Amino acid sequence: MSTAKHYLSLIKFSHTIFALPFAMIGFVLALNTNHTFQLKLFILVVLCMVFARTAAMAFNRYIDRHFDKLNPRTAVREIPAGVINPTNALLFVIINCALFVTATYFINTICFYLSPVDLFVVLFYSYTKRFTPLCHLVLGVGLALAPIGSYLAVTGEFNWLPLLFSFTVFCWVSGFDIIYALQDQEFDKENKLKSIPVLLGTKNALLVSKLLHFLSFSFIVIAGVYGHFNVVYWIGVSLFSGLLIYQHSLVKPTDLSKINLAFFTTNGIASVVFAVCTIASFYI
Repeated sequence: MSTAKHYLSLIKFSHTIFALPFAMIGFVLALNTNHTFQLKLFILVVLCMVFARTAAMAFNRYIDRHFDKLNPRTAVREIPAGVINPTNALLFVIINCALFVTATYFINTICFYLSPVDLFVVLFYSYTKRFTPLCHLVLGVGLALAPIGSYLAVTGEFNWLPLLFSFTVFCWVSGFDIIYALQDQEFDKENKLKSIPVLLGTKNALLVSKLLHFLSFSFIVIAGVYGHFNVVYWIGVSLFSGLLIYQHSLVKPTDLSKINLAFFTTNGIASVVFAVCTIASFYI
C-alpha cells in the first residue's frame, strides 16, 4: 500500500461523508439569501472541511495510539501497527491545521478569526474520553460546525436556519457515536475511559441515543417549518428519519453484531439523501 493510502486509511477519509453533505446544505442556504455562487469560495469551503476533519481524525489516532495498541479491535490501525510513525502523524496534524487556517484567511474575516475556535473543538474531542462520559456530545459539537461554518463563509453572518441544521447534526452525531462506543464498552471500562455506555450500560445508552435522534428529527422538522421548505425537503426528512429508525432496529442490547452497518452505512446514506433532497428543494 502506498504512503498516501496509508494516510487516507489513518483518517478514514470516506467518513467525511457524514458532515460534508450538511456543509453543502449550509452553503446552498447562504446562496439563497441573494448571494452569487463562486467556484473559488466553494472549493475553499470544501478544503476547509477536508483539512479540519483530517486534522481531527489524525490527532485522535495520535492521542489514542497507546490505547489502540491494547485494544484488539484497533491494534491494526496504522500507528499502533507501526505503519505510520507517531511523529509523522503529529506533523500531518499540524500541516492540516495550518492549511485549514490559511484557507479560512481567503474566505472572510469572521471565518479566519473563528478558525482557532473550530480547531480547538475538533481537536479537544480526542482528550474527552479521559475525563467525561459526555465525549460523544463534544464530537457532535465538532461536526455541527459544518452547516453554520459554510453559511458564514458565504454570508459572513449568523442565521437561525443554518443553526437549526447544526443542532440537527449535533444530536444526530452524538446519538450514533454512542452506538459506535458500545463495541468498546468493556475495554473502556477496564482502562478507565469514559463514555455513555460505560456510565449507563448498553440498554440505557441505547435509550439516550434514541432520545438524541428524536431531537435530531425534531430540529429538522422545525427547520422545515421555519424555512418554508417544499415537499421535496419533507421527502428527505422522511427518508432521514426512516434510516435513523432502521439504524436502531439493527442494534439491540443483546446483539451488537451489526454496529458497523448501523454506524457507517446507514448514517452515510442518511446524510447524503437528506442533503440531496434539501438542496433540490431550492430548485424544484
